[in-house]
Amino acid sequence: MNTKLNSIAFGGGCHWCTEAVFQSLKGVFEVRQGWVHSIEPWSIWSEGVLLSYDENIISLADLIEIHLYTHGSTSTHKLTEKYRSAVYFFSKDQEAIANEAIKSISLSFEKPVITKVIPYVNFKINEAKYLNYYNTDKNRPFCEAIISPKLKKMSELFKDKLKS
Repeated sequence: MNTKLNSIAFGGGCHWCTEAVFQSLKGVFEVRQGWVHSIEPWSIWSEGVLLSYDENIISLADLIEIHLYTHGSTSTHKLTEKYRSAVYFFSKDQEAIANEAIKSISLSFEKPVITKVIPYVNFKINEAKYLNYYNTDKNRPFCEAIISPKLKKMSELFKDKLKS
């Protein structure tokens, strides 16, 4: 079977958390954690992940829904640009799907969703010592306090989307 993988990038606060979330999904074949660059609305590097996925297994709309529910997609803070909530699209089709998915899903949140839909420009991978952060030592205090609860929430909300 010849499968064509699609690419998409997400910013969801801490890239260690976002990496762990997407690594656990069926249909996601590679998650690269590091820094995403965009030209709009601010030309800065933000923490994020770049992933390859198979649309025949998991849709972009599903990835966006999972993304919105597993990070602070409604919270603002003083480091919003560095830790921005974003979907970085590669095509006009992805942009349209992302905007529609966010519009639809945001109705189930009490506060406004602040996630931006931004054109992807570039990516640089994080230092090797930080890659696969959660899976290399789940007992780190950060992993236990921050990442494990996100994964628990994900297993409750999206059980059918998780790898075995």
